[in-house]
Formats: sequence, structure tokens, C-alpha cells
Amino acid sequence: MTDKPADDLKPHFRSDVTVELIKHTASDADVLFAARVSTAGEQSLEELQKDPERSKGLINYLMRDRHGSPFEHNSMTFFVSAPIFVFREFMRHRVGWSYNEESGRYRELEPVFYVPGEDRKLVQQGRPGKYEFVQGTPEQHRTVTAAMEESYRQSYAAYQEMLAAGVAREVARATLPVGLFSSMYATCNARSLMHFLGLRTQHELAKVPSFPQREIEMVAEKMEAEWAKLMPLTHAAYNTNGRVAP
Repeated sequence: MTDKPADDLKPHFRSDVTVELIKHTASDADVLFAARVSTAGEQSLEELQKDPERSKGLINYLMRDRHGSPFEHNSMTFFVSAPIFVFREFMRHRVGWSYNEESGRYRELEPVFYVPGEDRKLVQQGRPGKYEFVQGTPEQHRTVTAAMEESYRQSYAAYQEMLAAGVAREVARATLPVGLFSSMYATCNARSLMHFLGLRTQHELAKVPSFPQREIEMVAEKMEAEWAKLMPLTHAAYNTNGRVAP
């Protein structure tokens, strides 16, 4: 049986996501020392003390000609809070990524659920492979909000009922929907992040178009903003060369 206060058990509804940069070892200089070891050996370590701006041409060359391994010698760890269905898409990105997600087997899951905001396009037009999303009507937004909130309340009440009856968390969680918020730590390097961004964002500079679900794109946009501050020259080269991961 749960011992949480009643107010903590009332469903909460969110239309946003959380992305926090927890720690990092990532800079443009990391790309340069890794690249220059090919010709300079141990002297490549001198790049750590130099201004990377002097070598932005090398970064652009590596990006343009797709010499990708120098972009792997860095690390960023993010804390992400988002609906479960976002994480199921995230897990398709395996190369260069590490994940640890909260477990419904070991903790009682919080009643926080996703409801699309008014700016979220609701209507899909066109056939598979050639479609677009357009704004929903106010009535459609009211329908979505009411239906989701009612469904969430019912599913969480069923979850609580099973827990109160002594049913194991790993069994009771089966009634909960993919709109439930979960949280995880995700660690990547710049090369793996660039590949992720190429698939999970729409961007006017992208040579290869992508059509991500909006909710994972929200996460991707926040990750990109943090990465751009850490490695501005690499980020600029990525955009200059069509947002194609090297």
C-alpha cells in the first residue's frame, strides 16, 4: 500500500519536456587533438592549450569530408524527463549512446502525464511517406485534452488499486499508458548526437529531410542548444555541411 500524501497521487499534466546537461567533457579542442594525432603524434596534445578558433577550417574539413572519429572524443550526459513513448523512440539510437531509465519494477511511478499543448499540430494529412501535420481546431484540442486526462486518471487509479491490494509494482505498472512521464540519463558524444539530430529534427539547412514526431524533436532541440554552447565551431560546421553526421 502506498504511503504517499493524497495530493501527490493526483495526476499532473504536462505539455513540455525536461533536458538538463548534467556533466560534460566536450569542446572543439577535443576534435582537434584527436585529428592531429595522425600527423603530429604526441605533439597533438598542444591543441588543448590553443584557441580552437585558429583551426576551425580543419573542423569544417573533417565534417565536410566525413572524417568522423575525431568527433567521438568527448562526452555529454543529459537528464531527460519525457513521455515513455519518446523514450521508446530514443532507444533506437544505440551506437554511441548509453542509457539508464527509472524503473517501474523498483519504484512507484509518479502520476505525471503528457497532454499536447495548444501549439501541437494534431491532424495528419496525406498518405504514408507523403504527409504533413496541420493545426487542430479548438474543438479537437478540447477533445484530445479531455480524453487523455480521463484515460490517465482511470489508468492511474487502477494502478493504485493493485498496489493497495499488494500486487507487485512490476505487474501493476502494466495498466499505465505510454503518455506517462519517465526519466533517464543519456550519455553520448558529438558524433552520435549529430546523427540523432539529423533524424529527430526538422531544419532548413538539412540536406536530408527528416520528419520526427514533435515530442522527441522537443528533446532534440534542447540537447542541441546545450551542445552548441559547448562546441560552437563543431556545431557551425555541422550546419554548414547540411546537418549530416560525419
